Amino acid sequence: MLTGKQKRHLRALGHKLKPLIQIGKKEIEEALIAETNASLDHHELVKVKLLESCLLDRHEASAALADACKADVAQILGRTFLLYRATTPPVIVFS
Repeated sequence: MLTGKQKRHLRALGHKLKPLIQIGKKEIEEALIAETNASLDHHELVKVKLLESCLLDRHEASAALADACKADVAQILGRTFLLYRATTPPVIVFS
């Protein structure tokens, strides 16, 4: 679970990121979870975009994908959200 200060730091880092994962009409399936896991392993912080064709609510989608990937939701803003999962050793260090 992230603290408010950690979320604020991650939001600042995520501002400049481009969405790596897009959720469309197929919604959340095994291939999307595998791709998100690979992105989280490599980047730690991933921006996800919900396309117009996605029928899931942004809060439902972020919670479902975060649970499936064992990650934390750092921010939900419009139809995008940030997922964070620390790697070993962590690249993002909180001060």
